[in-house]
Amino acid sequence: MTFIKGLLIPTIVLLLWLVVSKLKLVSFYILPPPEQVLATGLSLLDKGVLLKHLSVSFYRVISGFCFSLLLAFPLAVLLGINRQFAPFINPPLEFVRHIPPLACIPLLILWFGIGEASKLAVIILAAFFPIFLNTLNGIRHCDEKLLEVGDAFGLSAGEKFLRITFPATLPFIIIGMRLGLGYSWRALIGAELVAASAGIGYMILDAEQISRSDIVIIGILTIGSIGYIIDYLFLKLTQYGMPWVKRTADL
Repeated sequence: MTFIKGLLIPTIVLLLWLVVSKLKLVSFYILPPPEQVLATGLSLLDKGVLLKHLSVSFYRVISGFCFSLLLAFPLAVLLGINRQFAPFINPPLEFVRHIPPLACIPLLILWFGIGEASKLAVIILAAFFPIFLNTLNGIRHCDEKLLEVGDAFGLSAGEKFLRITFPATLPFIIIGMRLGLGYSWRALIGAELVAASAGIGYMILDAEQISRSDIVIIGILTIGSIGYIIDYLFLKLTQYGMPWVKRTADL
């Protein structure tokens, strides 16, 4: 039932799109009809062009996201458990956090060239802070009473983290990971628009330069669909493996 309700607005938008195209209220150059977009999409799939660009972008997103997780999680744990490091690390992190990753692209290209390294760096910058801040927030808001119970049972600092702090922080970590995945897609497409020879962002920019608005729309729909599917699968996998975080993580 929820799925059907979720289709209501997309159906209305599609119907309006059909009406506008049939009445020729907007030039086909600006907004091609749905049947043209569908035909172009099937053609790109048949030729393997869409899957090629999608696979490249998907690889970049997953790689950059994993690097972000490996950097953000340990640092959040360090600052969450040992607050004496916060005065040294927080100021530079806050400075970097307010810089849009796309603003760093020219400098990253100068440093790393237009290869994969610069694009991965953009993704890391985009996904790092959602994961880091949510994890840090979860650790710092762990119930003190639970930690006192751990002390009463004589648990070491490492045991308290593994048995109490980490399970309590999981909902925050999951939310940060979901946000990080979304930010990764956004940042990657921006990076591919600037410097790339393959990827969904490159496909959109190339289509814009040859005035193929139907391919641009296909690229946008592909990004939204794949992002939605990844988020849905990630959430379902999390709920299946960790049912105790279901209500908190289900946004």
